Amino acid sequence: MADFLASTPVNVIAESSSTRTEWALVQGDEVLEHAFTQGLNPYFMSRRDISHTIRLELPKEFFKRRWNNIYFYGAGCSNPDKIKTVEASLVAQFKTPVTVMSDLLGAARGLLIHGTGLACILGTGSNSCLYDGESIVHNVRSLGFILGDEGSGAALGRIFLGDAMKGIAPKALVEEFFDKFKVTVDDVMDSVYNNSSANRNLRTYAFFLADHLNDEYVYELLEKELGRFFERNICQYKDYQKYPLAFVGSVATTFSDILLQVAAKYEVVVQKIVRHSMPGLVTYHSS
Repeated sequence: MADFLASTPVNVIAESSSTRTEWALVQGDEVLEHAFTQGLNPYFMSRRDISHTIRLELPKEFFKRRWNNIYFYGAGCSNPDKIKTVEASLVAQFKTPVTVMSDLLGAARGLLIHGTGLACILGTGSNSCLYDGESIVHNVRSLGFILGDEGSGAALGRIFLGDAMKGIAPKALVEEFFDKFKVTVDDVMDSVYNNSSANRNLRTYAFFLADHLNDEYVYELLEKELGRFFERNICQYKDYQKYPLAFVGSVATTFSDILLQVAAKYEVVVQKIVRHSMPGLVTYHSS
């Protein structure tokens, strides 16, 4: 066994949302080191910002030597120019061959490994794809938190904040929200319109809803928006009901009961709901 491990490549696998990046230093199926940094989205961060975050936030164990490969799955890594930004940052820090792929492919491989099905992200943003066990064969565009991201934390936060500030949400709920976060209407507006991390801020506000699932307004908001995710994403895949459905992300796990109820209305089978893709990605790359 010792000889086997000594000859087994050591790789770094990273899975990054807009909020957080999970890192694993892996030999075969054994995780040698495990760490987290902030999210590394090239749409919101420059090459220098990404390099700075990696160097300051990753433990020194990740830089001990040249590894066999860096497999990076990240939000914002579907555009060739953005991929180059991330690649350049990773190569500069690790001096190791780098493969940069989308967070959606990471979700699919982490959820379904080598199986076929519909893989979905429901976290800060949202996305979905039809996966054939190796690659994405069809994708309904996410379009980001302004034009899309239905069912995501950013979308839920945007809808709730709009209702709160227009006097549509229940008064007691609105008062509790502003008291808990110690913000004013102007603070909220500034965090959305004058901040490169607006989607993260909206996600943070969205999780206030998790403490109020018995409130009729909150339940209906969640049910309706998760229904929009199915209508505008899942239903766009031909014969979608014949595929197993798997979800990863903080929204999927936090609101899993409502998510399962909505899925049942569309007569789809949810195979898996997990918070993180990393365990599945380790299995995928070890096989």
